[in-house]
Amino acid sequence: MAAVHAAVPDQDTNNPPIVLVHGAANSAVVWTSWQRELAARGWASYAVDLRGHGESDAVDLSRTSMHDYADDVQEIVAQLAQRPVVLGWSMGGLVAMMVAEGGDAVACVGLAPSTPAREVDPAVLLREGTFGPEEYGITSSDPDDQPAMPDLEREERKIALASLGRESRLARDERKRGVVIESLSCPLLIVTGSADRQFPTSTYDGLWLAHDHVEVDGASHWGLVLSQRALGTVVDEVVGWLGNAVPPG
Repeated sequence: MAAVHAAVPDQDTNNPPIVLVHGAANSAVVWTSWQRELAARGWASYAVDLRGHGESDAVDLSRTSMHDYADDVQEIVAQLAQRPVVLGWSMGGLVAMMVAEGGDAVACVGLAPSTPAREVDPAVLLREGTFGPEEYGITSSDPDDQPAMPDLEREERKIALASLGRESRLARDERKRGVVIESLSCPLLIVTGSADRQFPTSTYDGLWLAHDHVEVDGASHWGLVLSQRALGTVVDEVVGWLGNAVPPG
């Protein structure tokens, strides 16, 4: 069963809850600062540890699919009193879109999300197995030796390193093969960082899904979730967009 980390504001608001979905080979730990910032702005959030990650029950990740991850999020969504915003980072952004496609969200936000596909590429083989964060350029446990996190301070890098774990090879191959999303029935916001080398802003030039876009100056891929220097801007942009995109109450 997926573990959930809740953060609620001191006073009740009419804002819908926000379900946060982490990226590949990490966990809900990456949302620590986001949850604090959202609560301060009057938004309740629920950060999910996808199966086999963080504090969730251990599973055989080698056979875990993208649809399994979407099922984890949908299970949390079904327990909420109202339809939420689904907000995901990297791989989690694509999971959020999968959930939103089913009509289970009032809005969807992707922070440099893995891109959906219009069709499946059958030439890409699906393999079972697992891998670690080294495939994303993280080969050291030393917070001072993290070239993939250029805009993070030392303490922020410690949080990033604490979030890391194994990941499903099958799910990664599915993303390469193509997770098809034809349309969304809710508003979509794509947030990118100008210093993101993994998913630069140009990645979304051909995105056919109707969406709004915000680029955060100087933010790397990791910076979108953990850089204190960028976080106020990112959260303000997202909350401001939600205020216009989501009907009150």
